[in-house]
Amino acid sequence: MSFQLRRAQRLGGASLLLLGAAATSAFAQDSAQRPAQQQAQDKSSTELPAITVTAPSPIVRRAVVPTRNAGRGTRTARVRSREQTAEAAPAAPVPAAPQQGVLPVVTDQFATVTVVPNEEIRRNGGGTLGDLLFSKPGITGSEYAPGASSRPIIRGLDTNRVGIIENGTGSNGASDLGEDHFVPIDPLAATQVEVIRGPATLRYGSTAIGGVVSATNNRIPDALPSCTAPFPTYGLPTKAPLANVGSPGCITAETRTAVTSVDRGTEGAVLLDAGGGNFAFHADAFGRKAGDYNIPSYPFLTDPTLPFNGRQPNSASQAYGGSVGGSYIFDGGYVGAAITQHNALYHIPGIEGSEFLTRIDGRQTKFTTKGEYRPDAAAIDAIRFWASATDYKHDEVGLADSADLGSLGVRQTFTNKEQEGRVEVQLAPFDVRFAALTTAVGVQASHQKLTAPSPDDPGSPINGLFDPNKNTKVAGYIFNEFKFSEATRAQIAGRVESARLSGTAPAFVPDVFDLAVDPAAIGPATAVNRNFTPLSGSIGLIHSLPWDLVASITGQYVERAPKPAELFSRGGHDATTTFDIGNPNLGIETAKSVEAGLRRAVGPLRFEITGYYTKFNGFIYRRLTGNTCEDGVCQLGAGLELNQAVYSQRDATFRGGEFQFQYDVMPVWNGIWGIEGQYDIVRATFDDGTNVPRIPPQRLGGGVYYRDAEWFARINLLHAFAQNDIAAIAETPTPGYNLLRAEVSYKTQLDQRWFGAREMHVGLVGNNLLNENIRNAVSFNKDQVLLPGIGVRAFANFKF
Repeated sequence: MSFQLRRAQRLGGASLLLLGAAATSAFAQDSAQRPAQQQAQDKSSTELPAITVTAPSPIVRRAVVPTRNAGRGTRTARVRSREQTAEAAPAAPVPAAPQQGVLPVVTDQFATVTVVPNEEIRRNGGGTLGDLLFSKPGITGSEYAPGASSRPIIRGLDTNRVGIIENGTGSNGASDLGEDHFVPIDPLAATQVEVIRGPATLRYGSTAIGGVVSATNNRIPDALPSCTAPFPTYGLPTKAPLANVGSPGCITAETRTAVTSVDRGTEGAVLLDAGGGNFAFHADAFGRKAGDYNIPSYPFLTDPTLPFNGRQPNSASQAYGGSVGGSYIFDGGYVGAAITQHNALYHIPGIEGSEFLTRIDGRQTKFTTKGEYRPDAAAIDAIRFWASATDYKHDEVGLADSADLGSLGVRQTFTNKEQEGRVEVQLAPFDVRFAALTTAVGVQASHQKLTAPSPDDPGSPINGLFDPNKNTKVAGYIFNEFKFSEATRAQIAGRVESARLSGTAPAFVPDVFDLAVDPAAIGPATAVNRNFTPLSGSIGLIHSLPWDLVASITGQYVERAPKPAELFSRGGHDATTTFDIGNPNLGIETAKSVEAGLRRAVGPLRFEITGYYTKFNGFIYRRLTGNTCEDGVCQLGAGLELNQAVYSQRDATFRGGEFQFQYDVMPVWNGIWGIEGQYDIVRATFDDGTNVPRIPPQRLGGGVYYRDAEWFARINLLHAFAQNDIAAIAETPTPGYNLLRAEVSYKTQLDQRWFGAREMHVGLVGNNLLNENIRNAVSFNKDQVLLPGIGVRAFANFKF
């Protein structure tokens, strides 16, 4: 056992002992018999806001104004009764403003759900979802172009095994086709981000074995805006109850602004929500711009001779966009639509990116619609639908000759025209004697057309990487939830999918060739059509224990069809520094996993701990052959720019765990101070014991915090251990690092007579305060790119 591993285990053990000591005190405090007045005081001191999750399950339970009486009469009588009940219902008391910085722990789902609420997004910022989630247990970001292109990685799985959705439909860009491609979702426009793991991912497809990252916002309103209740800062915005349809119109607005010192960056967004009668509208616009970011030292490990000015060369970025949407709200549901534009222009750091001035100029136009209807019927609780159509394109721009600035031009273009739709029906609970059964069924369909042409050498058999191909999917799924008691529930779910992929691939690609010498060394383009029928299923159990503990265990079997890039690739991929050779004969990949967790969401001690084990059969990956390629040549051994990679299949095992906690130690001043900690680890190996490449290191962190109704302050240190469990070819060890962060923020209600704002939220956040050299072990360009050095972010948000 290595010294680093022993040290990690000792530190982890110390953390668990600390948690155990805190838990003994906290559990004893909660279970002791105290006077009612004292209990009320304790409750108010640790009052926690409710967590509203929107994506994990198609089975939704709401706490809304009653909509039907106990009996089943005629529809007219039921509607009349509903209206009378709504009119008679007293106004809900205005809840106290929740305190900032509370660890959101979701206990009503069958597997871990990481929630990043609105107020945390506003404090921490981040230009990408990968930046926002970088330090969450079990999650990191690819960080190929920090601040511009960073896709979330969950439990060591990325791209083809992690889904990214916005408001229920896929992001539908090209980020799963290359680590240098951006995700067309900006945290500036997001209201909440959820990371879903386990069986609930079956709702979104077989290509989400690792998990689903779901961003939500109000671009398609699902209720009228509330202009009387205080603005929330935790989770989704407060919605006026549907019983208020027909209320007078109103409008709300929010501004989000920030500046960053490390890259001289600025960002801003304006969000408007309006409504009246039966209509609700939303509009937003956002933008951000940053220069090359500062780094602690020289970044290039492979070439010590390049010029350096204290900044990561070629790392500037900018993005902007907006959306307009609206909904028709009716008694029992809504239907709405939105159109969204997202544009990005960012540079690609690294030696080659700096030499050839490589940048990506991308844009996406997306139309989205969704709706829900809750009929007053005995058998159906709700009918929901989502649909979208996307037109995505980005140009990869750079110099054809690094010595000739006049050769700047488009080197390759990626396009994605994609349509998808999903319909779900949630049935009313049904008594099956031993349990109350709630069933939700859904159908999903999508069509995707990808192209990747290049103007360079258009006649080459390796031009276009995988240009063109089509991918059509149709699927059906079912979720059955059994409620045995208030304390125990079980879930059984299944999904069947039909995937049809068509494209072209060379008839053969030898390991070694030189197209300048033998133009026919690579076989002619051949049409390929593949059909797959992946089958997936899951089972889960969740049970409430004493002391507000909730335990869960799930089992899952998932089949995944290969994606187009895995079947049809044939050429150089600069982002991964590989010459990719697809395998049109790949079969279905299967994953069998089990996950167990224990959580506590209330009281002074809040925590969640999860362990998982996943066995892959036919794990699809880029197998590095040891050969290298460049400009139409592949040769034995090293010496050329790109590593030859053949898409292959092999059995692999992933196992690991995640843990985080918060403990409110004691009241101080007007609030509470406490301690927090986290730990995560993932180990991934092939069946012969060799390592799966680019796996995140284990991490251990902790800190102290203070929070009250207005102030929040935190100091947190996250230590990442060195990653020495690496692949045998073309991967190098990654040193560990210490990431120190500190933040302070102030939130208060304002007198609208001053300048119209009703709420203000301002703060300062310091990042990498030790100015450490941080290299991301999962990034393909980690030996050439350092993450940003010491910096401060100042933000100000106003709600009107």
